[in-house]
Amino acid sequence: MGATFGVTAIPADAAPATTTQATACPTGWGSLGKTGVSSTTAPLENIRTGRHACYDRMVFDIPGATGSGFGYSVRYVDHLYQDGSGRLIPVGGGAVLEVRVTAPSYDPETGAPTYPGRAGRPLPGVDLTGYRTFRDTRFASSFEGDTQIGVGVRARLPFRVLRLSDRVVVDVAHNWNGTR
Repeated sequence: MGATFGVTAIPADAAPATTTQATACPTGWGSLGKTGVSSTTAPLENIRTGRHACYDRMVFDIPGATGSGFGYSVRYVDHLYQDGSGRLIPVGGGAVLEVRVTAPSYDPETGAPTYPGRAGRPLPGVDLTGYRTFRDTRFASSFEGDTQIGVGVRARLPFRVLRLSDRVVVDVAHNWNGTR
């Protein structure tokens, strides 16, 4: 993942000039499902999003999990169906990305919620105003140690998944051709 910068040299006594910056976006992510196998008893505590020049990002925070101590499954689906009940959960957008992390949204010992998501509702605290790719989010369930989320995106676009020490990161590109 690199950036290309173009700068025009201007003599010191010349009028102010405009600096041109071009960003080369990552390519080759694809739109096929991606998985990382493992599980944890460390609970999901937060889901947050961010806007970047080339993609929109969603981060699943799982404090207490380490390294590859948790898994994920991310794939495009025609419809989002809630685990356990099979209930259809409508998700807005041109395509639906189903994200599952193998971490519960509750404390396994006490059953107390660690993430305030409610089935069929938008993700709490996530505002997608101004995002180029993300259109909608829905909490589906936390069932048998897996937490399931639906992300409505503008279209079926390439994405990548990163598993970091205590979080899963899902980046969805703004387009297929790697331009900003």
